[in-house]
Amino acid sequence: MTATVPAGTGLDTGRLFAARLQAVRARPYLATALFALHVVESRQVPTMGVDRHWRVYVSPAFVARTPVEELAGVWVHEVSHLLRDHHARSDRVARERGLTGRGERLRMNIAADCEINDDVYGDGLVRPEGAVTPQWLGLRDGELMEDYVRQFRLGPLLGDLAWLDCGSGADGLERPWDLGPDGAHGLSEQERDGVRFRVAQAITGRPGSASAGWRRWAEEVFHPPQPWRELLGAAVRSATSGAGAGEDYSYGRPSRRSAGLPGVVLPSLRRRPPRVSVVIDTSGSVSDAELGGALLEVAAIARAVGGRRDLVTVLPCDAAAQAVQPLCRAEGLVLTGGGGTDLRTGFARALRTRPGPDVVVVLTDGQTPWPDTRPPCRTVVGLFSRPGTRTWREYDPEYRPDAPPEWARVVTIG
Repeated sequence: MTATVPAGTGLDTGRLFAARLQAVRARPYLATALFALHVVESRQVPTMGVDRHWRVYVSPAFVARTPVEELAGVWVHEVSHLLRDHHARSDRVARERGLTGRGERLRMNIAADCEINDDVYGDGLVRPEGAVTPQWLGLRDGELMEDYVRQFRLGPLLGDLAWLDCGSGADGLERPWDLGPDGAHGLSEQERDGVRFRVAQAITGRPGSASAGWRRWAEEVFHPPQPWRELLGAAVRSATSGAGAGEDYSYGRPSRRSAGLPGVVLPSLRRRPPRVSVVIDTSGSVSDAELGGALLEVAAIARAVGGRRDLVTVLPCDAAAQAVQPLCRAEGLVLTGGGGTDLRTGFARALRTRPGPDVVVVLTDGQTPWPDTRPPCRTVVGLFSRPGTRTWREYDPEYRPDAPPEWARVVTIG
């Protein structure tokens, strides 16, 4: 989208757009985002600020007194707030921590600036005068806005930084000059996501030209963190509510078809609470922390089936299946094992349980062979996440485990 400003407003658009062009030359992977911003002149803005709809509000006086080289850095700084979704993240932090008032939003703006400014300048991009960095606050580089906001209070900083205002696109608090969602030239949510995706593509296409912070951001755009506990609960609920799960014939209420067959009583299909069997990988490759996490997941699974713990059984398994344990309290479960891994024995033992399960949930690190045939019930696999740099078996770096079968719903845990 090409930014336009009405003539005669007093804003030196030639100087402003020359700075944007310099920013594009210094950071070509940000070109899509920089040209997506729509410029709005505003004498209410101290310097330059953005809103969440990808408008950039510009002070004519600020443009007139700032060198083009520094203006290029301001362009990159402001669009970085929008690409990194600082407005939505600030709203989330405010809700979670009960932060209210303009002072707290200023603190979030400063924390967001620290996330951007620790590695955005240099290599052809001049740091603007007054740019706040983590070092200026005595903090470490390379952290996120959510981390920085915990580590400082305004106090004596307020006098030095009260002027700072990157707009509602940085901290989520609407400004008097904002045009709002119904104003002209704002980007829709789909258009904003499209811009982020194009920038992430440009960064991953030439990763050596981007800083570590931008590479981390691009990776999260392509592979966003999963809300794994919600996903696991949703997977279990979906499996237990699917056709055939928890359904059985009962003579407690005769079928309506019996009326067509005098003297014959037909059973009706009745829905009963679904039964869940949880197979926990207790082999030596699973850490104590992961086993502790598995116990938390067992409690979450019980909640996903309506709190009926009597319908949930737990089966520890390494190379051999252990005893099936009814779920009374997650803390009372005994997770024995520590040997090799073959969860096929766990599947077989779970399916032999009577009454049989409607859903089998497997919590594992994935270092196991899987059944050759699809079980007669739904299957959910919770995989413990592992760092990408770690080998699966220290004594065999060439080993890679088989992926879970296609018939299983897979959720990454952690």
